[in-house]
Amino acid sequence: MKILLLEDEYSLRISIKEFLEDIGYQVDCFMDGAEAYDAIYEKPYELLLLDVNVPSMSGFQLLENLRKDDMKIPTIFLTSMVDVQNLKEGYEKGCCDYIRKPFDLEELELRINHAYRSYYLVDDNELIDLGSNTTYNMTKGKLLVNDEEVVLRKTEKDMLEVLIKHKNSVVSIDMFQDEVWGEYVEPATIRVQLKNLRQKLPESIIHNRRSLGYIIERK
Repeated sequence: MKILLLEDEYSLRISIKEFLEDIGYQVDCFMDGAEAYDAIYEKPYELLLLDVNVPSMSGFQLLENLRKDDMKIPTIFLTSMVDVQNLKEGYEKGCCDYIRKPFDLEELELRINHAYRSYYLVDDNELIDLGSNTTYNMTKGKLLVNDEEVVLRKTEKDMLEVLIKHKNSVVSIDMFQDEVWGEYVEPATIRVQLKNLRQKLPESIIHNRRSLGYIIERK
């Protein structure tokens, strides 16, 4: 998961970044609201962690601007505010959760996981039907084909989850590069990984749109 962190307190920002990267997330950090806002339009982020009181543009204003542009990304506010009206304002702007400072980093991890599952409509007991008697549980990372588990490598899981998240939309090589690796990777390497993934699935699951990318089509 690629996360944008907006936090102007240096020590807290570094602690959060190091903790989240240690457990496998990709984290871009900002201390200025306007810079964070611009970055969201330059890279695909799957979750936002926003401090409220930051320079240039508050976390509240940033999220309000995103919602006006119909940019919907699950968002958690990091704040020392305890006033109910402030909490109400945040939810009205479109956040899915708050975490009050100071907080335990393991609590932050739990809230991130919950926000992600809730936003992308996945829970622990729900299997995503991919057709052709194939299901996938994004929480457990478990793929079943004809009721038998198929073992996926981490990169294969990540690529399948990107396709599921963007189902009915074409996922380009650049999108895989950004959302799975977070840095430049040779297109040939990405295509090899896709070939390996497709070989573990029925042919009808992932379709190639020539010169555009790949797609999972489901109602």
